[in-house]
Amino acid sequence: MNTVRLLGALVAFCCATSGAAACAEGSAQSGGEPAAWITTADGAQRLAPLTVGHWRPPGGESAPTLRVDPQTTYQSMAGFGASITDSTAWLIQRRMTARQRATLLRDLFSRTDGIGLSVTRLTIGASDFSRAHYSYSAPDDATRFDLRAVRRDVLPTVLAARRLNPGLTVIASPWSAPAWMKNSQSLVTGSLLPAHYEAFAQYLRDYVVGMGSKGVPIDALTIQNEPHFEPANYPGMRMTPRERAAFVGRHLGPLLEHDKLDVEILEWDHNWNEPDSPLAMLADPVAARYVDGIAWHCYGGDVSVQSQVHAAFPEKSTWMTECSGGEWDAQWGSSLAWMTRTLIIGATRNWARGVVLWNLALDEKSGPHLGGCGDCRGVVTINQRTGQVTRNVEYYVLAHASRFVHVDARRIGSDSSPGGLESVAFRNEDDGSIALIVLNGRDTPQDFAVQAGARVFDMRLSAGAVATVTWRDDTSVE
Repeated sequence: MNTVRLLGALVAFCCATSGAAACAEGSAQSGGEPAAWITTADGAQRLAPLTVGHWRPPGGESAPTLRVDPQTTYQSMAGFGASITDSTAWLIQRRMTARQRATLLRDLFSRTDGIGLSVTRLTIGASDFSRAHYSYSAPDDATRFDLRAVRRDVLPTVLAARRLNPGLTVIASPWSAPAWMKNSQSLVTGSLLPAHYEAFAQYLRDYVVGMGSKGVPIDALTIQNEPHFEPANYPGMRMTPRERAAFVGRHLGPLLEHDKLDVEILEWDHNWNEPDSPLAMLADPVAARYVDGIAWHCYGGDVSVQSQVHAAFPEKSTWMTECSGGEWDAQWGSSLAWMTRTLIIGATRNWARGVVLWNLALDEKSGPHLGGCGDCRGVVTINQRTGQVTRNVEYYVLAHASRFVHVDARRIGSDSSPGGLESVAFRNEDDGSIALIVLNGRDTPQDFAVQAGARVFDMRLSAGAVATVTWRDDTSVE
């Protein structure tokens, strides 16, 4: 093996075993010249350094040119992350040593020596990724609120993440109201009884207040995970647009406003294939007054509907709150391309302020879970016996954005598909750096130029590869 190939192999090994931060160290300060990192379709290189050309004056380009325009700005970013479910927190707290746990959380949430995840989502009560089905309504007194279920695993995990990243945005979603509030009298299936709308609003208010008192401010709240789906074997609850509008407009919104709680309400929290549902809910002017944004899932429809709803309600923020990888797509390359194209590029080009994958961590058997998805994949896999961590393709998909796009960055203009390339670009407000994420979705390598203002550099991207390129926002050629 020659020296160049040996160096490449060592870099790939470092990235696969030590995490993205070891490969992307120094990314925030790339100096005058562009710096780049690549993840390849075969997984041999994972956020590994990539050599690109030096800045030069434009002219004479024979390859496609991808133009970046920092003067054209769009939404401000909260960032990228994944959900700390009950299963995730249980694995981190119960199946890892203190050293393993600290190392993993630092790698995931630290901005200085990790990939800097800056958004997470919590479940209000149980989901399918819980080891028991429960609510916070105490079994011995239905009207008493009790957060004990989060104290052992979820709370310490989120608190540790917040210590590493104090700017962490926390979104919370219920899978069901407590059973006694529903027509099914069960956490599984059913709908919220109108007589208990006020009780459910108080339940959600108590969750926000309770978590805040324990050091976890809730930044945003959805009122129901996947309100058009009643799963047969784990908590769920159907809520029509009219029911959601009545609940928010007459109960939850006024209650949060009266109590002066600084938490946003996000509508929908379901798939792209039913944009008419959030549009119908927001057509109610009383409810719309309390809604701050729309949350989306990836399991049906097309990401472009985010822009359709944004056009109707441009004052409302857009969020991607759930998407899971899984063994239904076990190929590294196809998962890398689909998630980058759809979530990192597609969701943000269609106005998402935050992109949140589903489970941050699962075990080697896609669990633990009780009902629901039996082949979902976590961002990382934690071996239950050894605590060993495997960084999955989802980790690198997130890292290509979260490591380089800072909180409050602005999405800026970039070409959508020159030469079959797909891209999205951001300008970091804290240091003025640009981060450009590019996917070569073609089955052949692609040479291309990147132009920013009056300067250009050249690069080559292998088939199916993803690259992040950073540079200082400077119009002069050095």
